[in-house]
Amino acid sequence: MRDTYHEQLDDILAELERMTRTVSTAVRRSTAALLAADIRQAEEVIAADIQLDAAGEGVEEKVFELMARQSPVANELRMLVAALRMVADLERMGDLAAHVSKIARLRYPSPAIPAELHTVIEEMGAVAGKMVDAAGDVIQTRDVEAAAKLEATDDLMDKLRSNQFRLMMDDSWPHGVEVAVDIALLGRYYERIADHAVSMARRVVYLVTGELPVAVGGTAAGSGAGASTPSPNGN
Repeated sequence: MRDTYHEQLDDILAELERMTRTVSTAVRRSTAALLAADIRQAEEVIAADIQLDAAGEGVEEKVFELMARQSPVANELRMLVAALRMVADLERMGDLAAHVSKIARLRYPSPAIPAELHTVIEEMGAVAGKMVDAAGDVIQTRDVEAAAKLEATDDLMDKLRSNQFRLMMDDSWPHGVEVAVDIALLGRYYERIADHAVSMARRVVYLVTGELPVAVGGTAAGSGAGASTPSPNGN
């Protein structure tokens, strides 16, 4: 029975890893839809978010069932608690990828991104996707050092966002307020995806070491991870 129990624990981590791959694909496809004004791909990303939420609910049900039936202790309990927090991170990242696609849909058939901002948005989408993949790798390997490296990648995302603001705040900005709002929202969405990836990596550190890493700024890992982010349509 204990062997079966530990297999179920491993299955939960495997499902979390699969969810990260789904989110990574959503981030990349939403970025492509945004840059190419591809309404079909944008709609597919938005629709796929429902499936991701269903997968998250399935993981939560498994966690609660094991908690009720097996009375987990020590590292088993840490794993289940971490799994619940990571499900929340993954669901939120899926929502954010869908928000990117909603901006593409909102501005269709016009492109949402001015040509001079294509590079920075493309880079932000690529970094976000890589960070989600890295979080999945950390879940698979439980590599604490790899988890720590995500912090450095998050710094790159912060630099990209600063560059984005520099372009928007330039006196020669010709695209008006509406486009500026879209760009600011997109930067926030990608930044939050990166933050959630870092949060997931910290959960793995907690799972392995039993210690919750301290986030930049002195707050515990994951603080603010559930903070709301506005979507382009206010949802």
